Amino acid sequence: MPSTSVTLKSLVSFPNPVNEVTARVVAGGVVLLGLATIVLQQPWLTLVLAVGFLLRVLSGPRFSPLAVLANRVIVPRLPFRAKLVPGPPKRFAQTIGLVFSTAAALLFFAFGLDTAAYLVVGALVVAASLESFAGVCLGCQAFALLIRAGVIPEEVCERCSDIWAGRRPPAPAPPTP
Repeated sequence: MPSTSVTLKSLVSFPNPVNEVTARVVAGGVVLLGLATIVLQQPWLTLVLAVGFLLRVLSGPRFSPLAVLANRVIVPRLPFRAKLVPGPPKRFAQTIGLVFSTAAALLFFAFGLDTAAYLVVGALVVAASLESFAGVCLGCQAFALLIRAGVIPEEVCERCSDIWAGRRPPAPAPPTP
């Protein structure tokens, strides 16, 4: 029995740290899928988005076809060095993407509210665009705010409580006596 739980635990885990370059490329793929959903009026693509987010929430880039493509094919060909960032906020952001894409799918298929569903997909496209093109992860910022508010324990990600970490130069060292 222990070997099964170890195997399951190893399959259902999220990397920490995460390569932000890969995360931004995956977000670009989400933008493309979201735009295809809206422009081509293909509601079934919300299911593809939701399954992709679910796979990434459960196991990071291990089983998501979009993340595998980004991690193994696209990112190695880019001229950027890996930039490691904390994993917990990225998992939180993927969870928000899962909620949005699942909500859009439910709006389409369970309630027939196409306009509302397209608005939800549009919001997902905006958030993914900010991540992909500007490096602004709204889910990560919400995660940091939840830590500061005490909703998420600081131990989950001590480095995450400062949403500006890595975006400003470190404070100068005090002079030595």
